[in-house]
Amino acid sequence: MALSPGESPGFLLWHTTLRWQREIAAALSPLDLTHVQFVLLACTWWLNAQGERPNQLTLARHAGTDVKMTSQVLRTLEHKGLIEREVDPADTRAKRLRVTDTGADLAPRAIAAVEQADALFFQPVSRDDVTALLGRLARPET
Repeated sequence: MALSPGESPGFLLWHTTLRWQREIAAALSPLDLTHVQFVLLACTWWLNAQGERPNQLTLARHAGTDVKMTSQVLRTLEHKGLIEREVDPADTRAKRLRVTDTGADLAPRAIAAVEQADALFFQPVSRDDVTALLGRLARPET
């Protein structure tokens, strides 16, 4: 017997995801960042803070994004002056990534905006429950 839409976990997750994406887009709009731009900037900023200068492939794997799309979005972030892409001396086909001073100023402000939007969005559910559920669902495929 087919479930009604309100009983279907997949349908509910779809609508929840769409609503959450709208909330995140609204939080990032004043900072002139799309959600994907934010994720790639924040991940690069974090990796740089850990002493890493990732290449585009490493960043894409860390962020869980498509490699080709990652390259395109990084070009946009570079054009905005938020990230620098430099040829890797060990592999001239690879680009090493570094957040600029402007990007390093913007990244923590964007992270704070997203964390605030997340806190408001997930407020009806305890943080432990959200973390447990999403942690289980986000496990990498084997």
